[in-house]
Amino acid sequence: MHALIRFVSADLHSFQIAFFRNLFGLVVLLPFFVRHGGAVLSTARFGEHFVRSLLQTGAMLSFFLALSMTPLVKASALSFTAPLFAGVGAVVLLGEHLRLRRVIALIVGFGGALLIVRPGVIPIDRGAILVLVSSALWALAMLLIKRMTATESSATLTAWMCLLMTPMTLLPALAVWRWPDARHWLLLLALGVVGASSQYVMAEGFRLADASTVLPADFTRLIWASVLGWVLFGEIPSGWTYAGASLILGATAFLAYRESRRQPPARVAEQGSS
Repeated sequence: MHALIRFVSADLHSFQIAFFRNLFGLVVLLPFFVRHGGAVLSTARFGEHFVRSLLQTGAMLSFFLALSMTPLVKASALSFTAPLFAGVGAVVLLGEHLRLRRVIALIVGFGGALLIVRPGVIPIDRGAILVLVSSALWALAMLLIKRMTATESSATLTAWMCLLMTPMTLLPALAVWRWPDARHWLLLLALGVVGASSQYVMAEGFRLADASTVLPADFTRLIWASVLGWVLFGEIPSGWTYAGASLILGATAFLAYRESRRQPPARVAEQGSS
């Protein structure tokens, strides 16, 4: 999906791509909503759904914009810092205990991000900064989801996310609007289908297994980003990028493992499928 975004961003603005990703994703998921009926939209926490969707909209716009200006591998590697930001946020906002092992994992993970960005050593990469901003916003959304799963089902969380993020991404898209041609329409439709399908597959993965089992499979995104970045865009990442990515992935996997040990499997699955 990231390669598709990067490819289309050569002709269309990233904000417009984000809107069509949500629009076509909503169309793909409509049968799911119909099957669940109107009950899927029943909620007493609309305000939290709105804030969560706003955070995810900011995260998506930042990340899509970053993909138009930074190598795929670097963007993919830095996107895995979201659980690290969530770990910090859980302590600050939710009052969770900060144990030594978590502190070490966070230091290692953010150290990996510094290896990739290398501030003061190489010129600041605006795309890399945007990915980190996106990860921080997504982390806040994850913390809100964690609180909402006490009363909201995964179906309700998904339904409101799709319904709210489509108009939210339309507003910035209108400011840079350009009508897509026939080729763009096909690519945008493919993006919506791939995005919705990957969301469903990941949700099923978290439903069937705990996070420590599923996340290593998600880490293969880095391999695909390396291959597609090289084949499609001629990108050859530096050794610093892979070194930093290794630290980030290791820290994220450790945090996921500790979290899955601490929570019942059903609760972990709910959080992952959101």
